[in-house]
Amino acid sequence: MAAKTNPTVRRRRLGAELRRLRMASGLKSTEVAERLMVSQPKISHLENGNRAISPRDVRDLCAIYEVTDQQVIDSLTEMARESGQRGWWHPYGDLSDSVYIGLETDAASLHTHAPMMVPDLLQIPAYAQAVIGETIPRLSPAQAATRLKVRLRRQHRIYDPSCPLRLWTILDESALHRVVGGPDVMREQLEHLHALSAEPHITVQVLPYTAGAHPGLAGQFSILRFADGAEAGVVYLERFTSDLYLEKASDVQYYGVMYEHLQARALTPDSSRDVITDTAKTYTALASKPCLPPRERISAGRLLPT
Repeated sequence: MAAKTNPTVRRRRLGAELRRLRMASGLKSTEVAERLMVSQPKISHLENGNRAISPRDVRDLCAIYEVTDQQVIDSLTEMARESGQRGWWHPYGDLSDSVYIGLETDAASLHTHAPMMVPDLLQIPAYAQAVIGETIPRLSPAQAATRLKVRLRRQHRIYDPSCPLRLWTILDESALHRVVGGPDVMREQLEHLHALSAEPHITVQVLPYTAGAHPGLAGQFSILRFADGAEAGVVYLERFTSDLYLEKASDVQYYGVMYEHLQARALTPDSSRDVITDTAKTYTALASKPCLPPRERISAGRLLPT
């Protein structure tokens, strides 16, 4: 289950609220930094949620912004305390995608466009291991093992019986034909994908070659939304050296419209399952290992180690 006090989400929402209060006060970030006797970048980092903020800093900022409502001050101070807590991923060390993991852990729904490969949350261990090992240069065996453990731990969100992540994936047809890890792995991966797509909270659509040019040609993106409705959502754009998070309502809406266009161009969920099954059969003659039936494979996924 998603943590009730997810530090990443609390930090970002606290930063957004502090930015709103600063703008309402008519102050520039440079002026605030001068009054607090800190650097301007520190104010920017706090407002962007890139670093934790102490309750004392929150009180000082509220005083500068002339916030007099004690209930508001107390609420922001409590968010600051929660933002200093550690998420489940922190014991794994300094992860480059820790901000995204925090958002994903707290999200109610995730809409993702995957133009190149099966999305992380739907990958079997062997497929994930092959992806990690082949796509990240100069990764040591220990680092690769850690990334694999984290990826499998993230998948708990879709197996949580009390609060499963509502996942919608639009998968380019090319990802079904890109042989990752060999025929055995591909057969198991596609059969696993087919089985998961039958789950009520998971939808998979295949975008066929015949769709031609479409809005998703620009690359992979994900839209995360949250149950409390505190924000319009977050668009996540993954890059090799740095990731991009778009939180402006207009940006989230723009990508939402793009996603609707992709949904319309993709095959229906039922037709997509047929394509996934047919493609999996092409690997059967080449595969050498027997595999678990689909339902047993999902059960095995639910028992992934922490």
